This record gives sequence, C-alpha cells and structure tokens, in this order.
Amino acid sequence: MRGLALAALAVLTALALAGCGAPAGSAYPLQADPDARRWGDGPYGLVLLPDGDAGPAAWDEQARTLAGEGMTVVAVADGSASVAAEAINALRAAGVARVAVLAAGNGTDAALQLGAERPELVDQLILVSAHGDVEDLGVFPKLFVASEGEAAAADAERMADAAPGDWNALYLAPGSDSGRTILTGEAGDEAMEAIQQRLEERR
Repeated sequence: MRGLALAALAVLTALALAGCGAPAGSAYPLQADPDARRWGDGPYGLVLLPDGDAGPAAWDEQARTLAGEGMTVVAVADGSASVAAEAINALRAAGVARVAVLAAGNGTDAALQLGAERPELVDQLILVSAHGDVEDLGVFPKLFVASEGEAAAADAERMADAAPGDWNALYLAPGSDSGRTILTGEAGDEAMEAIQQRLEERR
C-alpha cells in the first residue's frame, strides 16, 4: 500500500514539474509570428505588443485578467506593426469585430506606426511609456499611460494633448516605474484598473 502511495506521489510530482515553465495562454500561431499566444474567447479583441525582449508569456497575468473581462487577448512575440496588423486581421477573421492594441516601452513604436498607417484596424490604442509623434494617428480613442516619476510622463501629457480625435486620455501612475513594469510594480493594480476601465468604456 505504501509503495502504491509513493508511486502515485511520484506521478503527481512529475506532472507538476512537467507543467513548470509551460508557456502561458494557448498557441495562436500567425504566419509571421509562430510564437504568438492567446487567452480567452470574448467578443472584444486586444493585441499586446512586447516590451523589449520579453515574450508573450510575460503578459500572462495581465492577459488572464483582461480575458476574464470578456476579451480575446493575443500577445505577439514579434512586435512589428505588420505582425500586429496580422494578429488583428486573424481575430477579425475569427469573428472578433473590434480590436484594441496595448503596447508598452519600445513596443509602442510599432503601435504608433500601426495607428498612423492602418488606423482602420485599431479600435483604440493604449500606450504605456511611449515616446513619439501622434499627429498622424487616426481619430480612434487613445489612452497614454506613464508613471509620474519617469521621463515619459512629459511625453504622455504632450501626446494626449496633441493626438487627433476627441477621446484621448492620460493616466499617470504613482512611482517611477517604466514600460510594462508599471503594470507589474507597486502601482500595477491601479494602472490595470485604469486600463480595464478604458477598455470597458469603449466596448
């Protein structure tokens, strides 16, 4: 009997260890990005662009939260504007009519490019710690997020004022985190609440 119990324990341990390090979300391969991941199956879409070298799994906590709010969330590994467009079109082909884009840090460069070159694809844009020009963006709603203590705070204020359209907003989180760290640091819960509220208002 003791031998059976030990064997069962060994099997359970092996299964638990096998799950460690498993990629978050489910595979959502795109033609130009076989490593993209997906969470949820809600009627509103959200594409997450990477910050630096962080892969799609780095978004897992935020993606699970947003998928739980009734969204289909796709995180791409290749943060280019063309891959973001492919992800949006894949969601549309699957019946998700409207898709927002959330980008952080250097991932915001591709989001800005997409919003300028393909504004018809973007339902709304959320940029965390962005730098750049916004005059050529479409008139879709935009939320600019930064922390109060980072250099990008001034850019976020400028961009919120200069962006085309009437539904642009600014959220400054407490602290001095930057990029996706704003969503995972001490002010992460508050910042995510601001993003969730914005997404809910639009959809």
